[in-house]
Amino acid sequence: MKHDRLEKAFILIRILAMLIGFIPVIMIFPFAAALLLRETKMIFAFAFPMIIITAFSLAGFFSIYKKKPRLDAKDGFLLVFLTWVLASIAGAIPFYIYGLDFYSSIFESACTFATTGGTTIFDIESLPRSLLLWRSIAHWFGGIGIILVSVALLPILGVGGFQLIKAEETGPEKEKITPKVTATAQLLLLFYSVLTVILFALYLLGGMELFDALCQSLATMATGGVSIKNQGLAAYNSAFIEAVTTFFMLIASVNFSLYYLLMRGKIRDIMNSTELKVYIAIFLAASVSITVSLIPVYGSFSNAFRYASFQSASILSTAGYTTANYEQWTGFAKMMIFCLMFIGGCSGSTAGGIKVIRHAVLWKQIRSEMQNIIYPNGIFNVYINKRVGRKDVVYSVAGFIFIYFFVMAIVTLITAASGIDLFSSLSASLSIISNIGVGFGVIGPERNYSVFAPHIKLIFSFVMIAGRLEMWTVFILFTKDYWRK
Repeated sequence: MKHDRLEKAFILIRILAMLIGFIPVIMIFPFAAALLLRETKMIFAFAFPMIIITAFSLAGFFSIYKKKPRLDAKDGFLLVFLTWVLASIAGAIPFYIYGLDFYSSIFESACTFATTGGTTIFDIESLPRSLLLWRSIAHWFGGIGIILVSVALLPILGVGGFQLIKAEETGPEKEKITPKVTATAQLLLLFYSVLTVILFALYLLGGMELFDALCQSLATMATGGVSIKNQGLAAYNSAFIEAVTTFFMLIASVNFSLYYLLMRGKIRDIMNSTELKVYIAIFLAASVSITVSLIPVYGSFSNAFRYASFQSASILSTAGYTTANYEQWTGFAKMMIFCLMFIGGCSGSTAGGIKVIRHAVLWKQIRSEMQNIIYPNGIFNVYINKRVGRKDVVYSVAGFIFIYFFVMAIVTLITAASGIDLFSSLSASLSIISNIGVGFGVIGPERNYSVFAPHIKLIFSFVMIAGRLEMWTVFILFTKDYWRK
């Protein structure tokens, strides 16, 4: 028995070594940039982790070559969590060698991979270009998912690949859009890449420089929000760039399986998507109501709509971009932005947050319960996508939302105990767990996370990863049942 456990542990370590093998692969690009730009310190900053991780990954690959490891759900949870933790640690090395302290380096790396977009750095433009590129690439990679990319490009994991994708993917239900999990992963990666290339071209058309367009397109498609400018996208002062970004933040936070349906011409199935309809309705309602509230501030409907629609899309998609200091907006507009922070994007997208589908399921369940009170002998169902929804999904949604608010409350209390005012603590906890990056108070549009104590940055880093992995994947590891046979 002990021998079996030991053998299983070694198998998991070998697979883990293979999974993080993509870190040195994507580090090649900032490493090459450091060489070309003669950024001496950054050459070593990228070369060191590349060599260490490559050696570890090759050892794992050759030890498991031609074998077909079978993973169950428990293995998937552990592997996904450890992959994100190790990726965040490896990604922190360039920040640390550059000159950031240990805690800030971990925080910056976790922000990039978890697509949170927060930072502790005030002068972003002073960073070496290779490090700016690394932030954007890690953002993009974290957006589509480290595990999903690994499953797409490493068929050797195909047998147990679905367990990994289920542990990482967002939303209450995880389904394969094609019969083979590897084909599903490859198709999602293709959609993601094509949309990124289109956005890159549009940014160039809008007047961005080549490097700027590359970094911003990677960050926008990941709905992460890191920028290479101190003022973010506001630095470009372009209505065209903001409109393009608004559109792509929205489509990046829509369930990617809908693009597969679109490719197959299944328009009716797309139109029947409950989550899509609710998502669009929330965005339009927020944009229009905030616009009306801001007309006295900006003097015209067009200007007010420009900023209102951008900020609504940014917060709803959890991208976290800002083009205006919304803390100076009207009380109504600020309250709307705050409410959007509790919603998030769609399941199966790069967005974070609770997700629209969970809100839709609970609202429908509330209506069903009210009908049961009025008509005790009646039978009322929750309909999702014009089909009867499963009761276990309702229970799962309720459980997720409870643990979401429970963790947020705990993190708020810990943050407040460190000396941060209560509202800022609440805003930061909500922003971190939803992977938004910006908020109110000390993390408002013109501030960042440098004010927080070192231990708070570590806690935030952990919560960011938990939020990115939809809570269950992480917190299930801390239960006794998980470690039982």
